[in-house]
Formats: sequence, structure tokens, C-alpha cells
Amino acid sequence: MPEEEQGKVLIVFDYIYHAMRAKPVLEEAGFRAREVAPPPEYRTGCDLAVEIDASDVDPAENVLIEKGVMILDILFMPKGTEFVPVYLTNLMKTVDYGEFLMVRCGNMKITYQKGSGKIVNISGGGCPDIPYLGMKLYGTVIGEGPHPRLLGKTICSYTLEHAYERALEIFKKESKKKGK
Repeated sequence: MPEEEQGKVLIVFDYIYHAMRAKPVLEEAGFRAREVAPPPEYRTGCDLAVEIDASDVDPAENVLIEKGVMILDILFMPKGTEFVPVYLTNLMKTVDYGEFLMVRCGNMKITYQKGSGKIVNISGGGCPDIPYLGMKLYGTVIGEGPHPRLLGKTICSYTLEHAYERALEIFKKESKKKGK
């Protein structure tokens, strides 16, 4: 297909775990990737897909395979096809409790102690890996411990990762203001 006719490629997955891993793996390898909601006719059970440029499909597929990210299908979409980006920022809420700050994304919440950055609570969701995530994150300093996306394999860990990233961003700004 001539370059000017190439559109985007939609990479779809069977499991949210692989969809969650795809974007960071591709970005680490130097590709531009965007998490999108696949159109209803392309949903396979996992409502998260990754969009890349058609010109990157072969090397990107090789990187994903090499890193153990299981792809269900690769769909070449006509030029001009628009996907709905996953805007989790619309689901974000921050609540200041004085000494503590809670960041929520969807149903998942992470609360840390201001100043120290120590994570004091993980809550929400209904996925089976939430207790494990709480156990691994509780007591760690935000930004120094593991990220939820590296520990979990569910949509809850995916949304918790976004709450974690927002909390980390806020904590870094707080620390910078205090000269730490």
C-alpha cells in the first residue's frame, strides 16, 4: 500500500494485561502509541487497544512478541479512521484531607501522606488483584516503589496506575515547592 494511503493500525488484545503492557513497551522501543477504545465491531473482550502508524506495524509487532505481549489481531484501518482515545483524566478526582491526599481514577483510589509520600491506602474496584496491589504498595513512598501496571493484570490495576501517576505528579510538585 502506498505511504499516502496508509492509515493507522489497531492492535487488539484478548486480555487487559497485555493491552496495559503494550503502550509502555512500544514507547520504550521508540514508537508512538496511543491507547484507544476499539470500535464496538472490533471488541474482543478487552476494551482497550493500541493505535500505531501503519508504517511501524512490522517492527512494533516484533517488539511486542519479543517482550511477551500477546496480540490477538492487527487491523489495518483506512486513512482517516478516528479512534476514541482513552481519557482517564476525565475520571480523575483529587481530595485533600489535610495531612493526606487521595487521588481517584474511576473506582480506584490511592492515598498518600503529604510530605513523606508514603502510601497509606489503596481502595476501590472489585478485581481480584486489588488486595495484592494494596499489600505491595502500602507503606512504600510514591515514585520509589513498584507501579501498579507492573504488578496487576486487571482493569482495576490499569486505572490505579493512572491514579498513581497523577499522585506522583502532585507529590513531585509539592516536593519541588518545599525544595526537596
